[in-house]
Amino acid sequence: MKKPSAAPAVTDRHPSPERPRVPERPQAAERPQAPDERAAPGHPSAADWEIAPVAPDHPDAVAVLHRYYADIVSRYHGRTATEEETGAAVAEDARDGLVPPTGVLLLARCGGVTVGSVGVRLLTPDTAELTRVFVLAEARRRGGGARLLAAAERAARGLGATAVRLDTRHDLVEARGLYARHGYAEIPAYNDGPYADHWFEKALV
Repeated sequence: MKKPSAAPAVTDRHPSPERPRVPERPQAAERPQAPDERAAPGHPSAADWEIAPVAPDHPDAVAVLHRYYADIVSRYHGRTATEEETGAAVAEDARDGLVPPTGVLLLARCGGVTVGSVGVRLLTPDTAELTRVFVLAEARRRGGGARLLAAAERAARGLGATAVRLDTRHDLVEARGLYARHGYAEIPAYNDGPYADHWFEKALV
């Protein structure tokens, strides 16, 4: 998460008579900021997020699931996904196992607005799988992915897991970088998902 840039230094607005007045340069604050340098409206920081379990059929969970698949299907095709394509992906989503005692679905909210999600489900009594790891585009680059991973790992421990696994695609470069930074190591394929290209695992200590 990048913090807003520091306030620009005060310029000399009253030059001495001995030297000519030099036109002032635009102050840094007057230049447009990149999107990841300013907080999105309503989502100032991941530190303000509330992450809590919800039922998979909760309206907020269904809404963020559609956003999730619209995002990853668009990236897969290299264009905006159609409603039909997104709907088909949602219909094929495996929602089983995301309720106790086999799993949990967590939503991140900020100011009552859903900004991310992650699902946790047991593959075996001691191994959990993470799924739907997602942060809305307007809330990214503020540390939210790390907070979701930490919450998911706590949930996995609560389910009795000693390790967590996940799969992802080759085009989701940012996600793979996030996992690597937080202790996830690539492993051989543990499933045959049609859109899985990389598999990761982390021991919970």
